Amino acid sequence: MFDTTNFQPLLARRYTLEVRQQMAWYWQALVIALALLVGMLISAAILVSAGVPAGELLNEFVILTLFDSQSLRAVLFQAAPLIMVGLAGCLAFRARFWNLGLEGQMIWGAIGATAISLFEIGPPSLRLPLMMVCAMACGLLWALAPVLLKLHLKVNEIISTLMLNYIAINFLLHLVYGSWKDPRDSFPYSPQYKVFERLPELFDGVSLAVVLALVVALFVLWFTGISRAGLYLRFVDSSPGVARAVGVPVKRVILGTVLLSGALAGLAGLMITAGQEGRLTHSFYAGYGFSGILIAFLARNQPIAATVVAVLVATLFVAGRSLQVFYQIPFSMVQLIQAILVICVASSEFFIRHRIRRIQGGQV
Repeated sequence: MFDTTNFQPLLARRYTLEVRQQMAWYWQALVIALALLVGMLISAAILVSAGVPAGELLNEFVILTLFDSQSLRAVLFQAAPLIMVGLAGCLAFRARFWNLGLEGQMIWGAIGATAISLFEIGPPSLRLPLMMVCAMACGLLWALAPVLLKLHLKVNEIISTLMLNYIAINFLLHLVYGSWKDPRDSFPYSPQYKVFERLPELFDGVSLAVVLALVVALFVLWFTGISRAGLYLRFVDSSPGVARAVGVPVKRVILGTVLLSGALAGLAGLMITAGQEGRLTHSFYAGYGFSGILIAFLARNQPIAATVVAVLVATLFVAGRSLQVFYQIPFSMVQLIQAILVICVASSEFFIRHRIRRIQGGQV
């Protein structure tokens, strides 16, 4: 006798949705890779419909970007602040602190560094290190208020960090349209940094910002994977209640990690103003906060993965500028592609955490 239940029409079959207990890491990687592939196919279809020849997509995004030395340097240069802001996001999210104030912390880092330049604090030989320290301190202090509000008054950090972004943005506009405006013209930016206040090129056109980003990535890898604080952070990430029960100083771990996140975001602000812009501008921060959240999310808060994802996002930015020039594609299309990739990866989480199982004979 044959079991006829296997030959039921598809619509007549019954299924149930189950929560997975665990999925092996290689299956998780496969699911995420398939999600990214779907996102890239959707993005390719949108670009083709916008007028980019299908045969040129591989050429624009891979060959002309990663296999041309000048374009590769541009990718690494763009990737440096993205790596920094992505690592800042990874740290805060590991502490279960949803730091959406990365842009505000970047702004204050850049303001602090510019103050050192404008008021000529310290000798020329120490000016750049002082700007770095001040940028980190300002970013750290801007992250201090929301983390204290969360720890002591239970204020939702999503709201507080977002609102602080607006304060930082408006204070930046107040400076560059007011007392810090370059007196030589009427554009909203500060006077140009001096040569010794800029991040120099070290070798073969590679900026100090790239080396600094890689060093910080290794530090964050050590901090999260080897140090005692990293061990405590893993407890907090898994379950703050259990961590508190076994004696982990949860509040101190969250406070220290979030402050480090703010310091890295402030340093990212310096990387843009002292590395790319050469001065404080009114919109240098635009898009970096969203990109940092995107990088941390795609990397699942892993430092090495965040570095790789930041380079891929930088590749997307550089290729997007090329598309703007040659195919008149708006930069908003690049941001749309970012959003599509985020949605696809977020959707993959459903398949990692759940499975669909067929009910046989009325039994699960």
